[in-house]
Amino acid sequence: MAEFRLSAEHQRFATWARATAAEHIAPLARHDGRVNRPLLREMGARGLLRAVFGGTAEPDQAAALQLCLLREAIAQVSGEAETALALQGLGSYPILQSGTRDLAARWIPPIAAGEAVAAFALSEPGAGSDAAALELRAEPDGQGWRLTGEKTWISNAPDADIYSVFARTTPGTRSKGVTAFAVPGDSAGLTGEPIDMLSPHPIGHLTFDGVRVGPESVLGEVDDGFAVAMRTLDLFRPSVGAYAVGMAQAALDTTVEHVKTRQVHGAPLARQQAVAHRIADMVAQLEAGRLLVYAAAAAYDAGDEPQEQTRRSAIAKLFATEAAQQIVDGCVQLHGAVALRSGHLLEQLYRDVRSLRIYEGASEIQRTIIAREVIGIR
Repeated sequence: MAEFRLSAEHQRFATWARATAAEHIAPLARHDGRVNRPLLREMGARGLLRAVFGGTAEPDQAAALQLCLLREAIAQVSGEAETALALQGLGSYPILQSGTRDLAARWIPPIAAGEAVAAFALSEPGAGSDAAALELRAEPDGQGWRLTGEKTWISNAPDADIYSVFARTTPGTRSKGVTAFAVPGDSAGLTGEPIDMLSPHPIGHLTFDGVRVGPESVLGEVDDGFAVAMRTLDLFRPSVGAYAVGMAQAALDTTVEHVKTRQVHGAPLARQQAVAHRIADMVAQLEAGRLLVYAAAAAYDAGDEPQEQTRRSAIAKLFATEAAQQIVDGCVQLHGAVALRSGHLLEQLYRDVRSLRIYEGASEIQRTIIAREVIGIR
């Protein structure tokens, strides 16, 4: 695994991101379930959002590995800040990779500055894990289209300024008949409402009532939008694992301190073999998840075959998110009731970690992807 050892440049970058987030960003978190624009603007001003697009003090950093390091570092400090950063990247990457030069020039700079909010609009009421079953219609209207239908579980909705929207342009063709569009949040006919979640998170439902988009709004090629979505997810899925690793690291750090200082029968809790061995198991899980994430990022940055990138991304997301769930749960157990008190770090992490096994492809979908690649059945 020596090939995944972090260089000095990598380590400096991660240290800078974590320190910047701790000092300047975490104090702005408010956990109210809506887009936090002051926090985004500060992340933009401090260069954290720019780092998502490759603009950092270390310009030789590779895109996927840099994104993973960034998400892992910030997750150790603030889940809200990490999520805000990731959603900016997820929502805007289709514009960056597949939009026209004019479209990218219009939206990417304000997104990187934290002045505009982006969102990735793929899921629908009947198309979650089966993303190819999209029903949002894009019907021809002159040289453009009109979008009619619904999207749901859309992070940053309904407050986003720009949405990367995936719609059905050719009926009856599943993934081969989907087109990606950049749709401004203030478009006529576009409405939405927030969805309350177990852990406060900016997410909502969108309704498209004949929303007009022109040919300049197309991301990539007509009927090839599913490929745009998958390229985006192949980049971001390993970084979901990085978020999980950062979250688990935060939980483990506070738990190690707890078991070293908590006195039970006149000795530190850590002196009990059952406790020490559980800590050891969690450390092993965490390190394995971290290495799988770095391996997936390295495969993406090295330009490996798309199927290999997809396989490694699925493995990284599956293992790291499942491990994080177990690690956070184990840390709560070692703390006892105090960890369930409202406002405790582990109480927040316990609620935050659950969604990672669902969004951007549930664990069951990742297992299907891995098995399909290994067995060779399409």
